[in-house]
Amino acid sequence: MSSTGLTPVSSTPTTLAAIEAPSIAYGALSPMLVVFGAAVIGVLVEAFAPRRLRYPVQLVLSLGGLLVALGALIAVAAAETSNGANGQITMSGAVVMDRPTLYLQGLLLVVGIIAVGFMAERRLERVVAPVDMRRLAGASVGDDRSGRTGVSGGGGGNGGVDADMFTPSGAAVPNTDAEFEATRAGAVTTEVFPLALLALGGMMLFPACGDLLTMFIALEVFSLPLYLLCGLARRRRLISQEASLKYFLLGAFSSAFFLFGAAFVYGATGSLNLAAIGASIGEVAGLGGDTTLALIGLAMLAVGMLFKVGAVPFHAWIPDVYQGAPTPVTAFMASATKIAAFGALLRVFYVGFGALRDQWEPVMWAVAIASMVIASVMAVTQTDVKRMLAYSSIAHAGFILLGLIAFDDAGLGATLFYLAAYAFTTLGAFALVAVIREPDADATASARAAAIRGPSAPVRNPHLSGREATDLTQWSGLGRRYPLVGAMFAVYLLSFAGIPLTSGFIAKFDVFAAAAGNGGGVLVVIGVVSSAIAAYVYIRIIVAMFFDDVPVDGAPHVVRPSVLTMSGVAVCTLVTVVLGIFPQPVLDLADAAASFLR
Repeated sequence: MSSTGLTPVSSTPTTLAAIEAPSIAYGALSPMLVVFGAAVIGVLVEAFAPRRLRYPVQLVLSLGGLLVALGALIAVAAAETSNGANGQITMSGAVVMDRPTLYLQGLLLVVGIIAVGFMAERRLERVVAPVDMRRLAGASVGDDRSGRTGVSGGGGGNGGVDADMFTPSGAAVPNTDAEFEATRAGAVTTEVFPLALLALGGMMLFPACGDLLTMFIALEVFSLPLYLLCGLARRRRLISQEASLKYFLLGAFSSAFFLFGAAFVYGATGSLNLAAIGASIGEVAGLGGDTTLALIGLAMLAVGMLFKVGAVPFHAWIPDVYQGAPTPVTAFMASATKIAAFGALLRVFYVGFGALRDQWEPVMWAVAIASMVIASVMAVTQTDVKRMLAYSSIAHAGFILLGLIAFDDAGLGATLFYLAAYAFTTLGAFALVAVIREPDADATASARAAAIRGPSAPVRNPHLSGREATDLTQWSGLGRRYPLVGAMFAVYLLSFAGIPLTSGFIAKFDVFAAAAGNGGGVLVVIGVVSSAIAAYVYIRIIVAMFFDDVPVDGAPHVVRPSVLTMSGVAVCTLVTVVLGIFPQPVLDLADAAASFLR
């Protein structure tokens, strides 16, 4: 000891253990990196680009980024699956780029391209032009030959302008002067594009996660933008904000369940990696050890993921949110969220908890049966088309769960095919709902009266086009007046019902066969009965469109959308028909993708 009473510090340097940096395969991750990069650039565009340039720049950036990501994914899939390979595990096991991941990410990108095009639609809404309202004094009501009623001034000038389906001021209180001023100023909420890209990037990551912590991060990444998007509807603003709040509150609870479940699983196995969890639980279960803690964790994880897929009893948010959200957002959620959530659900059960199948299978039976039966019965009672499609979505979640319960490669392949068939049919159905509009003569009269009173008079309803005609009574005779729209919507409904020569029939037959081959004959019988109940709902709409009389007053009209929406609807209709007649290539692709990398 030194004279100061302190122990001298040795001058010999201490050798630290080498820290091995995680291996990151940037090439394999490039599709997700492109989507997230485009989203970040979109945020910068919102911050720095002039207002008049934001819409075209955001549209080109979003569609261009998704197309580049799709091209990158095709290149990655070709490289990772060559010579029978099944991808790779990267980022220290946090991300798994295997065949199911590549299949689901490709499906998400195609759906995302169509959905972004639908979000960019600017011909379905017609609002007061951002000009001095006094110029509309003495204006007359005219028709611009597209099925939309507008305000025409002297000389045939149109007093209304095309608008998108999102509120011009998301931060404004509904029905206040601030919101109407934003409408008249021609404001456009272009933030929806980067929000949609962020959500899509999170969805692409969600089924690719190899550990529960990364999966939770991905869950939040795609959920938070959706909470915002649900509250941005141009019409029925209070209902839209209510939908956003419900989705946020219930989504927060489900995320908390997921996080607690991950904590319990870590306590049981000492790891958050799904492959390590599966190995640990398999070893304990094989030796007859106690797996109670792991089962509790699995139950909580299942709550978080079943909420996202919308299965009973975690479905209460779906009808209200699907009805209140802007229809492009509803279409995006109903298709893309199902794909991502089921992909993650399959990975968790197949890779992490396969050894506990005897314990979780009865619970999943109950969830599947409740989803199919309750949702089908509730759909019969609906008079709003969007709510009917929402309950249809819940019922289809039950059908898709049959593939999970089968728990083999055939069940996994059937589930992957079902997700493809369901996504395109649902996306097309909601897109068609948006083009069917009710007349809105009151809005025109309101704008004209406000113009006569002067520019300072608030226009309490500046919209010149009608709201979406979602009440079933309004659809009477629609198919006779607009045969093409009626025929396409009938194709979607027949696919939902599982009628032959549609993709829905092949999808249901495939999951029923997989379930029946693994002791699920009872599930198949219940599924067939539920399909028959739901078929009544779909056939009722077809009968109303083609056989009922057209309403004398207030008959809705079909607005011709832009080429982006028309192309998306055409693709969805084509896929629905082709997969029902020539399904084998996609069936083979789904079967080839039905193998998780552990």
